[in-house]
Amino acid sequence: MRPFFLVASAAALTICSAAAQADPHAHHGADAHKAHQAIAAAVAAPNRTAANVARDKYRNPAETLAFFGVKPGDTVVELWPGGGWYTEILAPLAKSGGGTLYAAAPWERGLNRIKEWQGANADVYGGIQLAEFPNAGTNPKVADGSADVVLTFRNVHNWRFGGADNTANAFQQIFAMLKPGGVLGVVEHRLPEGMDSAMEEKSGYMKRSSVVAFAEAAGFKLAAESDINANPRDTHDYEKGVWTLPPVLREGDKDREKYLAIGESDRMTLKFVKPAS
Repeated sequence: MRPFFLVASAAALTICSAAAQADPHAHHGADAHKAHQAIAAAVAAPNRTAANVARDKYRNPAETLAFFGVKPGDTVVELWPGGGWYTEILAPLAKSGGGTLYAAAPWERGLNRIKEWQGANADVYGGIQLAEFPNAGTNPKVADGSADVVLTFRNVHNWRFGGADNTANAFQQIFAMLKPGGVLGVVEHRLPEGMDSAMEEKSGYMKRSSVVAFAEAAGFKLAAESDINANPRDTHDYEKGVWTLPPVLREGDKDREKYLAIGESDRMTLKFVKPAS
């Protein structure tokens, strides 16, 4: 095994390069370099499970967080963390710089995994603040104007999903919780613009234009976008939706090798900003 500092240093160099390519207008001074190093260290942190690390090649966490401009001292909100794939990285990142991490999800079932981790490994996860999202007014919430960054990974389709469209409300609440100038980072399964929009209802894929429209209606401005998480092998047209691909592999053994060869879904990576005024 290579020494930890070599792993972190190599990752830091990689994400500095990726961030520069993804957003040529971003500031890349000493502070940015320190942030990239901290992200690399969090990606290499020992609390991460081997199964999750194996999926880094699809999810590109270091490059993605660098693109969104996440810094260790930030107040970061992770929406609907689910199984906690990104939480494993964001928790040590927040702790390393005295930042605050919120896990915000349906109360309380959407936070059960995080609460289990807090009990089992309080040193890493104990500082995570729990909040309801979308918030209905009775349970803890992320205070308005308090967050530097809000992150959502493959969740917008869940707000759009199943006949009741809660997407507009979700984006409005995200806008409220961010500070002026704060960032919303969205990674979502991408439905090509030329495909039937009705597929958004059940496929798990969303059109870029739909996500941008929801964000802009809430007041956000699209600041940058990247193909960090693109997958040109994805054909987007599976009978059982995006869940046909890994990690779910809903078809079971049917065409399993074919879907493993495709890999995880084609994803858009969009960086929105709440205007400063």
